[in-house]
Amino acid sequence: MRIPTALKHKPVIVTEDYEKVDGRFAYESDAKGLSLGLAQWNDRGKLDISAKVWRHTGGKWSRQSEEMPLHRVLDLAILICRAKKYFQEAYRFEKLYDPHQPLIERIGLQGDAMSVAICTENDMIDKDIALFSEALSKDDELISERLFVLARILRDMGI
Repeated sequence: MRIPTALKHKPVIVTEDYEKVDGRFAYESDAKGLSLGLAQWNDRGKLDISAKVWRHTGGKWSRQSEEMPLHRVLDLAILICRAKKYFQEAYRFEKLYDPHQPLIERIGLQGDAMSVAICTENDMIDKDIALFSEALSKDDELISERLFVLARILRDMGI
């Protein structure tokens, strides 16, 4: 299925068969493509690049398609990596976290820091963190494969 090019997001680099590799949803996904392109929110004279997940309902392109600035995509990748690292050692805590120290790490970005923490405001955190850990473990092969590919590409880039 071809990603639309007549909409406000202008694709430049595309993955049109994303549904074939969409993790546990492979071959059954409504996410039909990914693109990097010119953001739909561009104002005259100002250009931003964005990443977009293109969803298709089977009949039409979905409003649930999502567009994000590239730095947010990378921030999510950082968050995923930090969470995965955290859960490698979380078994040490009775509840998989320390209720008295929910902050996992502050990661320096742009002269400040992005806080990574357990959401203790969640009334169901004890149950939800166990479910999260279980799901993360279940998907470890899918996630790790992608992280290995990302690490290889970063090494190839000299980063």
